[in-house]
Amino acid sequence: MRKSIIGGNWKMNKTSKEVEELVKGLIQELGDYKEVDTVIFPPFIYLERVGSLLKGTSIALGAQNMFWEEKGAYTGEVSPLMLVDVGCRYVILGHSERRQHFGETDNWINRKIKTALRFGLTPVLCVGERLEERKSGRAEEIVSSQLKGCLSGINPSQVEKIVIAYEPVWAIGTGETATPHQAQQMHRFIRENLQEMFGESVANSVRIQYGGSVKPDNIKQLMQQQDVDGALVGGASLSAASFVKIVKYGEN
Repeated sequence: MRKSIIGGNWKMNKTSKEVEELVKGLIQELGDYKEVDTVIFPPFIYLERVGSLLKGTSIALGAQNMFWEEKGAYTGEVSPLMLVDVGCRYVILGHSERRQHFGETDNWINRKIKTALRFGLTPVLCVGERLEERKSGRAEEIVSSQLKGCLSGINPSQVEKIVIAYEPVWAIGTGETATPHQAQQMHRFIRENLQEMFGESVANSVRIQYGGSVKPDNIKQLMQQQDVDGALVGGASLSAASFVKIVKYGEN
């Protein structure tokens, strides 16, 4: 049985005061809630403070990105060593916004995943197609290519430690959401790809999240799908009340 995992990706939002208020609100409602794995992904600048607030709670800390080197002359980058040092357990890699705005390739993401695993971090690998790719019937081709490129050279025992987040680019921040049926179809396709690449046992153990305009009013239907193991939440994770509802609707 795969345990559900709900992540809150805050992206580039919140001031330090707002962060403190949000985290304290989440701790009050979710601090000892263990029915699902709950992870929050604040901006880099707040990781240390949020990590200190989360100590002793059941809410895990994650980062929104990282570089593939441990240290060095990489101005503006953050290393996996730094993330572990401030208490991170998860890291989002390959988010469509990183691909679109910063030119990240599957090869780059592959290097990051390998380094994250080496440092004991759980990568949350994002895959997903753009609207024109879905309309042209290429959605599965795109997602399959991303999986193969990003997971190249990674052994099955390592893949079991990775979380996959299916995020159709056309549904991120647009208010559009894949229907539960569409989400299930692609999650099943991803699992079939993992089985071909790494075997049935690995495919059945990897958790696959859905991301793309997830809200309290659609999470329950999404979570009822056989291959949807959680959600990677954007805008709705910026409100404690909203995110708590999503996390608790995610119970199996």
